[in-house]
Amino acid sequence: MLILRVLSLLNASLLGDVPAGLEGAREVVYKQTPTRPLSLYVLTSAQAAARPAPAIFFFFGGGWASGTVLQFAAQARAFRDLGYVAVLVDYRVRRRDGTAPFEAVADAKSAIRWMRENAEKWHVDPHRVAAAGGSAGGHIAAATVILEGFDDPQDKPRLSARPDALLLFNPVVDTTESGYGAAFIGSRAAELSLTPQIRRGLPPTIVFHGTADRTVPYANVVAFARRMEAQANRCELVPFPGEDHGFFNSPAFRPSNSTATYRTILEQSIKFLASVFRQ
Repeated sequence: MLILRVLSLLNASLLGDVPAGLEGAREVVYKQTPTRPLSLYVLTSAQAAARPAPAIFFFFGGGWASGTVLQFAAQARAFRDLGYVAVLVDYRVRRRDGTAPFEAVADAKSAIRWMRENAEKWHVDPHRVAAAGGSAGGHIAAATVILEGFDDPQDKPRLSARPDALLLFNPVVDTTESGYGAAFIGSRAAELSLTPQIRRGLPPTIVFHGTADRTVPYANVVAFARRMEAQANRCELVPFPGEDHGFFNSPAFRPSNSTATYRTILEQSIKFLASVFRQ
């Protein structure tokens, strides 16, 4: 059974109004875009303030079309309570911004670069940064390191957007006709497909996926994991028999989900990052 160290300290000062459900988070704008400013919602603890702490970024799902930073609020609080700096990232999506997945990838890279530039202020260890995400959010989390290019011109190229670990929850890894997204990405779909672009030297990765996923075929992540291993990269694929898309969400976000399954995934996520970051 997962035992979390519950801390009483919450951030006293807010940089803006945060969505209900993110009380205790600090909102900070990391990027200005043609449609709106984009914010990070940062949760920190007394442990993180005492010495440089690992950071974990969460990217919500929604097919690059919609979604909310609240999706990973429960996971972010859990990692905050373990001493991480937990970061919930807002990024551009089609229904709010009229953008394509290419802009979402650029925003994800910008968010990680912003934190590395401000690591000292936020007590973050810039060499222990994890990127996590579900579905399309899993895609852009992994794209920050697998896809070359797609950088925002206003970013500082000297700052690395590369995470040091990946946690992927039923991620989109194939954007061609055999995966998800080709129908609306169009002729450039192959540019965003992750599996063919895997190479040596990628960070340790864990993938949680339902074998009955009707949105992102399980066969896609099997191919992804095999190519990662063939390129000598550490990749752990954790199958959940009979589970469909979105099974990993906390019951607080999706009430029909299993509490036991959520806790199992959270426990394995914590153990995985502990093994990578030597915590």
